[in-house]
Amino acid sequence: SSGLVISCQQSIDTVDFPIDTLIIGGFSMDYDWKSQPGLVNWLRANAHSIRRIAAVCLGAFLLAESGLLKNKKATTHWLNYRELQTSYEEILVDPDPIFIKDGNVYTSAGATAGIDMSLSLVQEDHGRDVVLKIAKILVLYLQRPGNQSQFSELLMQQESAKKPIAALQQWIKAHLREPISNQMLAEQVSMSPRNFARVFLAETGFTPAKYIERLRLEYSKRYLEESNDTLEETAEQCGFGTADRMRKIFIRNYQMTPLDYRQFFGKVG
Repeated sequence: SSGLVISCQQSIDTVDFPIDTLIIGGFSMDYDWKSQPGLVNWLRANAHSIRRIAAVCLGAFLLAESGLLKNKKATTHWLNYRELQTSYEEILVDPDPIFIKDGNVYTSAGATAGIDMSLSLVQEDHGRDVVLKIAKILVLYLQRPGNQSQFSELLMQQESAKKPIAALQQWIKAHLREPISNQMLAEQVSMSPRNFARVFLAETGFTPAKYIERLRLEYSKRYLEESNDTLEETAEQCGFGTADRMRKIFIRNYQMTPLDYRQFFGKVG
């Protein structure tokens, strides 16, 4: 993207050594990779001897054409997932995660998601402490788990285009530190709890409970980065209730504790 050209000194045909991890980079959809059957044939012939195979962004299309994603879960950039899905119906395409591991095959969403996937590979080999140090050196915001959505929490907070869910999202933000039940939310929009849950999921892509959890996590990260509040105070401000509950939810979503997050990403001394 910055005009840097990288030239290879060898072709894949000259590889005569064992490959531990093969990562296929992303490319523009303008790139006619189908005109290079040699690459696809090489992947088919050598995949069995490679411990791990990964693809960044549209690199998933090469894996798909090679048959390496058959009957596997996979992802790619959200702008192109439908094409992957319709072109290769035997693949279980999920457009939401930033990366997916199925067996020894990994696929990621956009280019930045490829960094998260790569960190996951490093963590498998060298452990969490090494990965956290790398993330900090690279000034990465966070090592995100694969099941995190391609859409950031800030994007998820954008109001629904339809009323009354749009107004309800604002209400949730204003009452985030309070206990919020599905019944309360349904009453706010004058719907039955069952119908409300269906409408909310259809318009936001999340259940009400998951939406609120993501929102609380986003706010808790801000507090951990920018304030000196204790973990108990942060948990109360963000609606988790207790620091222990916030800790459990934080670990489940980010594979690190709130204290670890503050240590690596906090801006307040």
